[in-house]
Amino acid sequence: MSANVAYLQDSQALDQLQDLFDAQRRAYAAHPMPPAAQRQQWLKALRDVLSDERQALIHAINQDFSHRSADETLFAELMPSLHSIHYASKHLKGWMKPSRRAVGLAFQPASAKVIYQPLGVVGVIVPWNYPLYLAIGPLVGALAAGNRVMLKLSESTPATGELLKKLLAKIFPEDLVCVVLGEAEVGMAFSKLRFDHLLFTGATSIGKHVMRAAAEHLTPVTLELGGKSPAIVSADVPLKDAAERIAFGKALNAGQTCVAPDYVLVPEDRVEGFVEAYSKAVRGFYPTLADNPDYTAIINERQLARLNAYVKDATDKGANLIPLYDQGQARRMAHSLLLNVSDDMTVMQDEIFGPVLPIVPYRGIDQAFAYINQRPRPLALYYFGYNKREQDRVLHETHSGGVCLNDTLLHVAQDDMPFGGIGPSGMGHYHGHEGFLTFSKAKGVLVKQRLNAAKLIYPPYGKSIQKLIQKLFVR
Repeated sequence: MSANVAYLQDSQALDQLQDLFDAQRRAYAAHPMPPAAQRQQWLKALRDVLSDERQALIHAINQDFSHRSADETLFAELMPSLHSIHYASKHLKGWMKPSRRAVGLAFQPASAKVIYQPLGVVGVIVPWNYPLYLAIGPLVGALAAGNRVMLKLSESTPATGELLKKLLAKIFPEDLVCVVLGEAEVGMAFSKLRFDHLLFTGATSIGKHVMRAAAEHLTPVTLELGGKSPAIVSADVPLKDAAERIAFGKALNAGQTCVAPDYVLVPEDRVEGFVEAYSKAVRGFYPTLADNPDYTAIINERQLARLNAYVKDATDKGANLIPLYDQGQARRMAHSLLLNVSDDMTVMQDEIFGPVLPIVPYRGIDQAFAYINQRPRPLALYYFGYNKREQDRVLHETHSGGVCLNDTLLHVAQDDMPFGGIGPSGMGHYHGHEGFLTFSKAKGVLVKQRLNAAKLIYPPYGKSIQKLIQKLFVR
């Protein structure tokens, strides 16, 4: 695609943005509370098109990455997308049911309830690393809650964006669901629309700009930002157990996962053993990189250059690089470990988002906790050890968006648990019921009929109101 064509498309997208948004606002105003049957029909249509077009989606994502493992796309994008649709469809009627609330004796006779009302038009900004799942997950929650949805796909995944735009247009009118494509200028204009809710998944630096733009209209935001998610290897866990599970979490999608282990805290007397066990695990997963269908490439040359710069900065400042392969192949970057890292290295300051794993030695579990707690709160934290007392300490003495004990990544795939960051790793959460709640307004409703006991507290005030207050006063 030439630069002139790309610019023309962006200009057209900017012109169309407000029209698309206005159309969705009108459609929402005409149908502000879609019934459960209508929402389930939307979800069924989405499930069917994803299932029917799975091979086309695998091909498009592979094209964007230059090589993306087909099996990774199946189990890390398509499968959780379909599971989330199934889960929402199964529980939707229960989620929509108004919940009864108690009314104090002083306010009787009356009843109270909370109803869950669609917010209106929801904007979703989708990153490039999981362009299908991170579009479909928020879409499912927003549709289940009865909203209209605009999706902004990443400019780094044009093939996936074009295909998803085409597929969703087959099953949804634009005033219900639409896909917006374009470069960063379009993304910034998108974030400035007067959405009723805006969800952004991506880098912390970009998240700040998105939140700033949303603040202009006081648009509520959910931010999923990642950060530096640590893994802790305990003093007595079998190293093979920990190494295999950390290697899986780090190697999936070539480390381009927001909840990938970003660095590993290892007891200083176990570092050598961990390096050996981890290297063996990774090489067992991927005996070779050359033409290996299971090993995913880095998304583009810019991200590859960023990762290589991180490694160079670290080695220039004294880190010891341990490559697990002789060399990479094109954008299939060779997996590597880093020892002797320090805080002044970029690799220990920014989220890595690639197949480079720093190892940080520690002397006692208290030191490991202190190391984590002195840094920005991560999106995920992983602990490897079977001592239940120490597991409890991890849960109670550290802060993170989510935790896996003796595993990595898989907490994200649990439909019945919320997913979200804390502080610099994000705010708000979604998935499952929490997604429905995020995209709904929980509206409190007090219901009274003819009898009005509240007249007892109407003015003019006197001794009678003072006696009533004394009787009802809670000490």
